[in-house]
Amino acid sequence: MGGLAAGAVAAAATASPAAAENRGGGRPKKLVPGDLVVVPAPGGPSTAAAVGRGIAILEGWGLRVELTEHALDTFGYLSAPDADRLADLNYALAHPEAKALMTVRGGYGTTRIIDEADLGALEDHPKLVIGYSDITALHFAVAEQTGLPTLHSPMLAWSSNNTAATAESLRRAIMTTDPVVLKQDESEPTSGVVVPGTASGKLLGGNLSLMAAEPDRSNWPDMKGAILLIEEVEEARYRVDNMLTRIIRAGHFEDLAGIAVGQFVPHPLDEYKPGEWTMNEVLMDRLGGLGVPVLGGLKVGHDLDPRVVPLGTEAVLDTGAGTLTVEAAVRE
Repeated sequence: MGGLAAGAVAAAATASPAAAENRGGGRPKKLVPGDLVVVPAPGGPSTAAAVGRGIAILEGWGLRVELTEHALDTFGYLSAPDADRLADLNYALAHPEAKALMTVRGGYGTTRIIDEADLGALEDHPKLVIGYSDITALHFAVAEQTGLPTLHSPMLAWSSNNTAATAESLRRAIMTTDPVVLKQDESEPTSGVVVPGTASGKLLGGNLSLMAAEPDRSNWPDMKGAILLIEEVEEARYRVDNMLTRIIRAGHFEDLAGIAVGQFVPHPLDEYKPGEWTMNEVLMDRLGGLGVPVLGGLKVGHDLDPRVVPLGTEAVLDTGAGTLTVEAAVRE
């Protein structure tokens, strides 16, 4: 046996059971009362009041919450300097006791530190990563480097857009192994964005502008055969067109199986004028010719009454039924 092969065998023999079980896309265990959720703020700042609302929800389910050192700090439009946010994120990733990592909020800043995040720590200390918006950068990095599922979800700084149904969708996603079924909601503005068909594949994605900020293929998870989830908040229609066009030109959509479209919250100053394209027309123009099924009208994103959905697990998109069914991100 050659030296490299012998070294690989030795490494496998000494690897922790958690690392061996989770390397290559295993799932962390579901949370139960008494489990710990660790909370860093890799992006923007929040308020103690909003964080307090989220803590009350988690503690109401019997979970414990630990805020990292700088979780409630403010540093301009960031929660803290890069070095402090990175230290907090790496502390949370490597936390030996925590069963979940739930970020304080999105905002901006995760992309500034993501390249130095110790994502390998998740293999020795597997935990469910929870967040959305700016946390799309973390979702992508976890998927690309570890294969572990994550949760596209509202964060600890509990928004007034969230409802009791939002909270229940989070509880079910972290504390049960039930699949998540999202139904097309005709009241959602993007419900008119549909290309008929069915598709199956791993669900990946998140916030469109964060994906457009990662043009390099090396920073994207493998999208071959995947269903892409996209949502956006307060971006002008031409900018949505531009972001989708950049991603298409970079080749990221070439091998997709389907596209799930969540909430696209309009920019308050992007006033529609007769003769212009609506947001749905922009989305159909850019997505309708890709040759894959597209299902809009999903309550995922920054608007009212959002739902939680796993990323990195197998999903089925069915435009006829108007459903996106996604395997749980956790196991028993």
